[in-house]
Amino acid sequence: MRLFWPAVLMLATSCGLGEEGTQPVVTGAFGSKPVVAIPKGKPGRTPRITVLSVGNGRRTVPGDVVLADVDIRRWSGNRPYMNTYDVNQPTSVIFDGRQVPETWRQSLIGRPAGSRIMLVGPAAEALGPGVPLAGVSPADTLVVVFDILGGYPPDARLVGRALPVIPADFAPGAPPRTLIDGSGREVVAGAKVVIQYVAASWPSRVVVDSSYRRGGPSAFPLKAGSVPGAWLDALTGRRVGSRVAVASAEGEPRLYVIDILDTLTPV
Repeated sequence: MRLFWPAVLMLATSCGLGEEGTQPVVTGAFGSKPVVAIPKGKPGRTPRITVLSVGNGRRTVPGDVVLADVDIRRWSGNRPYMNTYDVNQPTSVIFDGRQVPETWRQSLIGRPAGSRIMLVGPAAEALGPGVPLAGVSPADTLVVVFDILGGYPPDARLVGRALPVIPADFAPGAPPRTLIDGSGREVVAGAKVVIQYVAASWPSRVVVDSSYRRGGPSAFPLKAGSVPGAWLDALTGRRVGSRVAVASAEGEPRLYVIDILDTLTPV
């Protein structure tokens, strides 16, 4: 079924103050799972976007891959619907002409990285691409809080460098190898890293996964269970702008070349 999104949204920029008694109150620091208090009043029928805090990073633009942590909950009973904080996996929203709800476009495009945005609206208009409509009706009101980690071109790469390639002499059992030294911020344990990567199987050395093929950069927290174990030591202590070859023996052996595009310090 094709959904038609309204051309105009009510946009509030007053740090969470809308119609009296009808605006949720969001507390907590950017990057941490938000605490949302739902008022007793009715939510209204028109989607509303509220800027809760403004970051100081690069503004997102059309065509970007926008990386964000997201918390979605039902207005009724303040019941959780889904969030990316608990699974340690920020969402990637690709603004390349694919169908993305207008509510998400207005929430995420033109915003500085580091901003926290709240969207309140009917489920049919408030759920983003790839988020299933399950357990709620299209008219049920949802509250969506975005922490915008950043926007990146789909082909973002290290400045002046060719696309990553698995070194011909790199094999399982080899220690991590620095292919390019970066000079940006240091990656610390628990931080989120924004990367582009290629992954090859062993011994065929055929590329079986690539962020370039999947749509662009991805963000991962450097925590056990969130990334292959070999990544933890290989990326911790590196600097933004580095390219690292990593061999992973977990499950089926894989060879990776990872470009570190950005890092976000843990809260």
